[in-house]
Amino acid sequence: MAKAKLEKATLDALQKKFDELLRERLRGAPIERAEVLQYGDDPEIEPGELLARIVLRVDEGGGDRKQVMRAFDNEYEDALHALRRELSEVPEIGLVEVIVGGDATEGPVPIRKMRMRRPGGPLETAEVQLTPVMARLGQDDLETVDTLITAGIASNRADAVRWALARIRERPAYEKLRERAREIEELKAQF
Repeated sequence: MAKAKLEKATLDALQKKFDELLRERLRGAPIERAEVLQYGDDPEIEPGELLARIVLRVDEGGGDRKQVMRAFDNEYEDALHALRRELSEVPEIGLVEVIVGGDATEGPVPIRKMRMRRPGGPLETAEVQLTPVMARLGQDDLETVDTLITAGIASNRADAVRWALARIRERPAYEKLRERAREIEELKAQF
């Protein structure tokens, strides 16, 4: 199942729907712009996934960017959760992101990210408990996991990494490596 980029007309329709939802849910919010981005527009976006981004405006004399984010969170928390619920019905949207605009020389940009639930139930079951791990990937590694997604081997980047680790565990050399690691731990304990 290849995950091609959306056609411009489809992306434009999603952008229009996002703009309408923002006008309804976040009326009066200091929004500079809203964007619906797809794979290739931002490295964080996975193949077949969209990112709905809200960029908040910083008015002259309106305080620093952290204050803008805090004020937005305080005033629009409930509306933002309602927006998230409505956007969860668009299966391609994997992430909603709120960032504060302004001059890049002002330091780090405050960001609020909300990962959307994927259809098909939770990743974790009673039998399988998953531990979240954050990894920073270089361009070659990112291209590798995205190729696994595009080829239909994995549904997202986390699944691609889990798939690759499972392939490593299948190799006979891995069991030997585990044995050596246990021996090293035993030797360390003797010191």
